[in-house]
Amino acid sequence: MKEELFMYDVAVIGAGCTGSAIARYLSRYQVKACVIEREEDVCDGTSKANSAIVHAGFDAHTGTMKAKMNVRGSEMMEDLSRELDFPYDRNGSLVVATADQDASLLDELKAQGEANGVKDIRILDEAELKEMEPNLADGVVKALFAPTGAIVCPFNMTIALAENAADNGVEFFLNTTVEKISREGDHYLIETDGKPIKAKAVVNAAGVYADAINNMVSSHKYHITARRGQYNLLDKTAGSHVRHTIFQLPTKMGKGVLVTPTVHGNLLVGPTAEDINNKEGVNTTADGLGSLPKTSALSVKNIPFREVITAFAGLRAHEDGGDFVIGEAEDAPNFFNALGIESPGLSSAPAIGEYLADMVAEKLGLLKNPNFNGTRKGILDPSKLSIEERNELIRKEPAYGQIICRCEMITEGQILDAIHRTLGARSLDGVKRRTRAGMGRCQAGFCSPRTMEILEREVPMSAFDVTKTGGQSKIVIGYNKRV
Repeated sequence: MKEELFMYDVAVIGAGCTGSAIARYLSRYQVKACVIEREEDVCDGTSKANSAIVHAGFDAHTGTMKAKMNVRGSEMMEDLSRELDFPYDRNGSLVVATADQDASLLDELKAQGEANGVKDIRILDEAELKEMEPNLADGVVKALFAPTGAIVCPFNMTIALAENAADNGVEFFLNTTVEKISREGDHYLIETDGKPIKAKAVVNAAGVYADAINNMVSSHKYHITARRGQYNLLDKTAGSHVRHTIFQLPTKMGKGVLVTPTVHGNLLVGPTAEDINNKEGVNTTADGLGSLPKTSALSVKNIPFREVITAFAGLRAHEDGGDFVIGEAEDAPNFFNALGIESPGLSSAPAIGEYLADMVAEKLGLLKNPNFNGTRKGILDPSKLSIEERNELIRKEPAYGQIICRCEMITEGQILDAIHRTLGARSLDGVKRRTRAGMGRCQAGFCSPRTMEILEREVPMSAFDVTKTGGQSKIVIGYNKRV
């Protein structure tokens, strides 16, 4: 007997920041929607490995989707961070030029930014710059200052969007890979490595694989190149080396190597820009990481690279046309793309989510959801409480008195919350991205065994099934001895 499939109004493919934003804004409507994600958790692709920057919006060419979505997303971000309770800091950004560079390019960026609608951008001279940022390289003579530039936590932002979507009724199918999509009458049949899914509309937010998803249903073929960016993350002891996000003059490969504080107090240096053929190529290389000290020194001096605590790489989804591809495919009714979402994708995610959700809702005739709850509360951080409040919390819930991660001072109570909340963590990285347990100087050297024990007890799951980040990334693979 053939299985009867439930019909969804909308299926979103991809649970990164873009897909999760689309899902969240769709949930403002009366809609039966789902999100299909091949990884074991949301925020497990490009969204987990980027510069964590909310760009002001002066980089993209005027009139492009990148420019429109960036500026609108930047405008939305601060209010969204309050609604969904994720870290955000409008620290401002500087694009610096050295004496041997053509500083007139800064004037062109300023004019472009103003045409895009970026507010309050201005050119600063050397004296102003050195007072603002004493650690700028000695050769820096001029800069474009954008006070609306900001930094954010990409993990918390994406998870918050996804949790809020789920709390408003959107279903998430994790560990589910889309294998084929076909048009069947008035709907699409999405064949996966799990159960097949029917949907009246499909939204493609599949990151570096968005071209493959589009090309299953449309004769207008797209091609995405994976552009790898490698980063160094420095300890919190280096976090105050600069206060603003420091960019170099952009090139055709992107905005160059930046130096920026993070919302959690670290210092981030990167990315490189390397076009590669492997869409799974998130490995770091000696050459890539080795280039960062020399390149970053062009804009910021005396970066204490001895304080590096980890390195990582992420992939940007660069479409050959160079712009975001957002909207309904011309020859595939009710199939909508969010394709080629590279930088400034994180900055643009709220705007893309709003734009596409409204477009889909209009096409399907969806009504507003009167029960939509647009707020979400993040994981409680005891360190932000007064001593009296913390003692009372521990009295009521003793788990908040048990420190599991000593570097970041993360308690068992926070890890329990991460596991048991909506779309809860099921891996070490899932816990880490929600709580920062394992993100400190020792990089999970001490807290991993205890976190594994908590996962084993609370999910519950076997120790042999605990993974770093899903799939085959298992931590325990056998016994070394038996009693």
